[in-house]
This record gives sequence, C-alpha cells and structure tokens, in this order.
Amino acid sequence: MPTIWTIGYERLLPPELVAELEAAGVKRVIDVRFRPQSRRPGMSMTRLSELLADHGIAYEHRRELGTPADMRWLFHQKRTAEAAKAYRAHVEEHAPHALDDLAAELENAPPTALLCLEAEPAGCHRRVITDALQERVQNLQVVDL
Repeated sequence: MPTIWTIGYERLLPPELVAELEAAGVKRVIDVRFRPQSRRPGMSMTRLSELLADHGIAYEHRRELGTPADMRWLFHQKRTAEAAKAYRAHVEEHAPHALDDLAAELENAPPTALLCLEAEPAGCHRRVITDALQERVQNLQVVDL
C-alpha cells in the first residue's frame, strides 16, 4: 500500500525531527514551505538538508507546493476551510503539474515525508496536499508524525 508521511517541526528540535523520521523509516523529505527559512536554528534549508544527509535522508525543496505569504494568514487565523480552498486554487493555477508529478513518483520513491512548520497537520496546507494526492493515488495511506 503506498504511504506518505507528514511532519511539522514546530515543537521539535532538529535531533528530534531526525529521530521521528528515522523511527518511521522515512528516506526522503520534501520541504513544502514556500520559503525554506526558519528562525529556529537548524531548520533552514541548508542546515536541515545537511543534517538529514548525515542520517541518510534525502532532502528536496518544492517551492511550488508552498503556501504564499498572502494566504498563509488564513491558516494562522484558523480559517482552515477558506485557507485550504485558496491554497488548492493557487496550486491548480500556478503549478498544476506539481501534485500530479508528486503522485506519479510516489509508487517508486523512497519512503517520503512532507515537511512544514505547523505541528498540527489539520491546520496546515500539508493536509490539502495529502488530500489531493489521495485523489490521485489509489489507497494512499497518510501517516502524520
């Protein structure tokens, strides 16, 4: 059964993030932040990719799956339904291939996790991505770490 994991680092230090990923058997992380920068030490793209590589986990950044700043506030204000609709419309308009490409590669990809900041996947665009992937990949299992 195809599986995709999701993880938010909001409540995790870098070593804890790695431990969660390793415990789940994840071998590839796709960073779905629009800007892969963080105020939290070790969670910006360069440092994070180095840390993951040290543990045998591949890192990819997919900006086209990130939430632009002009709609991120909707998620932060807990206007989740409105945010999800706006985000999905954004992806369909600006990067229609992004979800199809990710869905197509999951069958032969190493165990993959989508990474973003938010700890709770229900209030994050990761949930919109996984819902869209489940529409494209039969029996796709989603595991939130």
